[in-house]
Amino acid sequence: MKSLLFAASMLLASSVQALAQEFESATSAVKNMRVGWNLGNTLDANSGSTTNMWIEKWTERKTSDYETAWGQPVTTEALIKMFKDAGFNAIRVPVTWYPHMGVVNNELNWDIDSWSPTKVEEKWMARVKEVVDYVINNGMYCIINVHHDTGNATTAWIRANTANYNKYKDTFEDLWTQIATEFKDYDEHLLFEGYNEMLDSYGSWCFASFAAPGNYNADSAADSYKAVNKYAQSFVNAVRATGGNNSYRNLIINSYCASNGSGNWNEHLLEPLKNLAYPEDEAQNHIAFQVHYYPSIKDLSWAKTECAMMLSDIKKYLQNRAPVIFGEWGTSNNLVKNEKGDGYKDDYYTSYKQNKINFAKFFVEECKKADIATFYWMMLSDCEDRASLTWTMPDLKDAIIKGYYGNDGYTTSIEGVSETSSSKILKPQKLIHKDKVIIANGDDKYTIAGTKLK
Repeated sequence: MKSLLFAASMLLASSVQALAQEFESATSAVKNMRVGWNLGNTLDANSGSTTNMWIEKWTERKTSDYETAWGQPVTTEALIKMFKDAGFNAIRVPVTWYPHMGVVNNELNWDIDSWSPTKVEEKWMARVKEVVDYVINNGMYCIINVHHDTGNATTAWIRANTANYNKYKDTFEDLWTQIATEFKDYDEHLLFEGYNEMLDSYGSWCFASFAAPGNYNADSAADSYKAVNKYAQSFVNAVRATGGNNSYRNLIINSYCASNGSGNWNEHLLEPLKNLAYPEDEAQNHIAFQVHYYPSIKDLSWAKTECAMMLSDIKKYLQNRAPVIFGEWGTSNNLVKNEKGDGYKDDYYTSYKQNKINFAKFFVEECKKADIATFYWMMLSDCEDRASLTWTMPDLKDAIIKGYYGNDGYTTSIEGVSETSSSKILKPQKLIHKDKVIIANGDDKYTIAGTKLK
């Protein structure tokens, strides 16, 4: 009997792995994403303070009340198509979930310690699904996550310490069970990201315990990295247990605070990379790592030098285990004293515009060489520009696109061709060219020239 059970378990495991091999690997997905954009300050918008739950107090709590709370319009599929037509092939959709899981209603204060999380409200899950469909229907990759449930706001219930993990483990796993169940039939174009920027109880950025007394506590830091890895494992376990395509869906794990380890000003900067564990997973090659990047580009030469060092460290500590994406990146948008010296302030886009454009092109070029996908954080089309389908920063958008596709920019003739190995197709698929469908096998290389497929 034991031998039969063992044989059955081995057969099941081999079947799961066979299906996983049919599903696009994380490495292929990251390459095929090309360049992406974040639909930020939208489905991630929330009150952000347990003593000022203003959306819950002063609105009707419609999905649009949350979606527009931080100044963005209700998202339309036309906006997503605008990005697709420009050459972007992936959209990250940050989502904050706690406001839709039984928090206070018509009250300004929320006692988070007495919170009894409920199932996600159906209307919220339906809206998330609608926005995901906008992306998928345009043939793009989509990433959804658990966003401002992490971070440093008082409403952030997910923290990088083991006490917090033990308290919210069931809530976190149940949330991902709900999300994964809702989307389990979606194909490989949908990826899940377990959590956004998870911080310790001190609210430390850069590395764990940086905000602790003395700017470092080894025991606290070790506990934080342990908690991040525990949350990551719970995420993988919860998603895989829902079955369907989730048995081998590509999943994204972030480092502590999504830190990229850049800089040389502190000996602990690389700890988030070194301490990030690869979760146990029956589906091999379906995990990717994510970091974020917001460099100052006032000194363009140094920015490029620091970027090169960062990419080298990422290759050493992360890419030797899994593919990597920059799930958020952008150059500083902080206000700076303008160069006229008249007391007024400009943002970096005004004061260092050419640096910003030059660095964007450089960064995307370097990431493409390194097989890393990049997702710019907002800015390219924001606020009323989204509603009118207008580019807020058209020249920056062009720099990103040229950084990936070359100085001639994006043309639709490349659609349908895998980016995995130049123009090599890894598995049988359709190529659409001049309204004609050609089936390519997995061994041939094709390039499109004029009206001919060679």
